[in-house]
Amino acid sequence: MSDRTYRAIMGFALLVILNFDFDYAMYATIVVLFLEGITNFRVPMLAGLIRNRVFRQDYVYVDVALVENAKFNIEAERVWRIIVGSFLCIGYFIVDALWFFPWFMGFAIFGAGLSGVCPVLLAIRWLGFK
Repeated sequence: MSDRTYRAIMGFALLVILNFDFDYAMYATIVVLFLEGITNFRVPMLAGLIRNRVFRQDYVYVDVALVENAKFNIEAERVWRIIVGSFLCIGYFIVDALWFFPWFMGFAIFGAGLSGVCPVLLAIRWLGFK
């Protein structure tokens, strides 16, 4: 599973969770995003390892050209997951006036999964993350 496919599935899942108002599923989604961001055990990487039946500790999932120009020694995907989890938490649980924000994020993440272009991820890479 690629990160692009994961984004499409995550965006669609967010839209379904928001449409049917599944609070516990939203809790689980936010926890999974934070755990993926903090530990770097990502669902696409784990699915690829299980599918190929390759269990290696040195599994590299980043473009080498981006690593050479990086200012910070943390992957952009990890930062993206932490940012998405934070904004979902803020928009869904903390500030009621931002009810539209998780919906916007669901559509944006779903669109990023379909098109392969995520503006937030591009901005994070522009800031200097690998």
